[in-house]
Amino acid sequence: MKRGLLSLAAVPFAVLGAVPVAAQEIAIVHAEAWTMTGDTPLNDATVLIDGDRIVSVTVAGGVPAGAQVIDAGGKPVTPGLINGATQLGLVEVSAASDTRDYSAAKDAGTGPSFDVSYALNGNSTLVGLARADGVTSALSFPGPSGIAPFSGMAAIARLRPGADILGKARAAMFAVIGGGAWDRQAGSRAAQWGLLRAALDEAKLATLPSGDEFALKRQDRLALRPVLQGAMRLAIVTHRESDVRQAVRLAGDYRIKVVIVGGAEAWRAADLLAKAHIPVVLDPEANLPSTFDQIGARQENAAILTRAGVKVAFGLVGGAVELSYNAGLALREGAGLAVAAGLSRIDALRAITVNPAAIWGGRATTLAPGSAADIVVWDGDPLEPSTGAAVVIIEGKRASLTTRQSELERRYAPAVP
Repeated sequence: MKRGLLSLAAVPFAVLGAVPVAAQEIAIVHAEAWTMTGDTPLNDATVLIDGDRIVSVTVAGGVPAGAQVIDAGGKPVTPGLINGATQLGLVEVSAASDTRDYSAAKDAGTGPSFDVSYALNGNSTLVGLARADGVTSALSFPGPSGIAPFSGMAAIARLRPGADILGKARAAMFAVIGGGAWDRQAGSRAAQWGLLRAALDEAKLATLPSGDEFALKRQDRLALRPVLQGAMRLAIVTHRESDVRQAVRLAGDYRIKVVIVGGAEAWRAADLLAKAHIPVVLDPEANLPSTFDQIGARQENAAILTRAGVKVAFGLVGGAVELSYNAGLALREGAGLAVAAGLSRIDALRAITVNPAAIWGGRATTLAPGSAADIVVWDGDPLEPSTGAAVVIIEGKRASLTTRQSELERRYAPAVP
């Protein structure tokens, strides 16, 4: 067992500057394994990885000859984190227009057919920063397009090293309903909901050629067809309770799969959402209203929804400031604040691992045989901002934790004697 042994204390130095290596058998030993299949961790667990899959998770399990061994030293080990709503890979510097690829120009005439997967940039420094903080997947969603209320189609990003981070294109259709400046292009909420329903009605006739009788282009009607067929979720970015309830009615009327994104006042309709099996992706840090749509915002939102039986995932954490920058740190910090506001620890961990995968259709993220080998070994409590990822494994390969920030520190920081 000494062969290939790598202690947790040595991990940050061993990984720094390393390049991804070919997948091989890896054994993580002496782990506090949060499997997500139970409510408590397995202590002194051995997690065995072969290729891009987990083979076994056992207490004090054996290690195959020749396997690379990582000694967690009793520290927490979790599935890779998943940010449930971000714009990673779609923006580098929000103030620089040539780095913003999350929305179409207003005069482009593109709405539901706008597909962000074509623009994902795996070489973004923000992707590397999120990966080094334990994020292995993310839902990258579009900003407002030229055709209200639609933004377009989101993509699942797999934060493996390299330029190609597309995990799943057309993961969800996004629409925005509310009182914001862009939302109000269509006027009253009555007009916004009317346009959304009219678009779904037109999508039923997507195979017909475009004509004056259609408000949407054929390409946009075709893009909406998977929503009607149940193959794609309709994510509605909205906050006010009345709009959340309208979203539930829409899901029932059209028999479609709806996700509430934002949902600052979703707690007020918790029982209704649970009965309709509609999940919510929310910002756990949203405890004060930033608009009149969020007058009822409260930090117990996640706890109330979870107790009611609503599947909750975390995203949009920190609002626009940390939507892409610090997408990993903000995600963990928000989950920790949700625990302080009444959410159980295991439910907070699920909100940043298994739940977003279940909502958006990503890879299985439990620590269980057959699950994807996306794993993080932490140097402390993952819900504490001061904690860091010691080892990040994506698709069975250990990823480098080097970031632009760490490289700048290495170059310019004074040497420590």
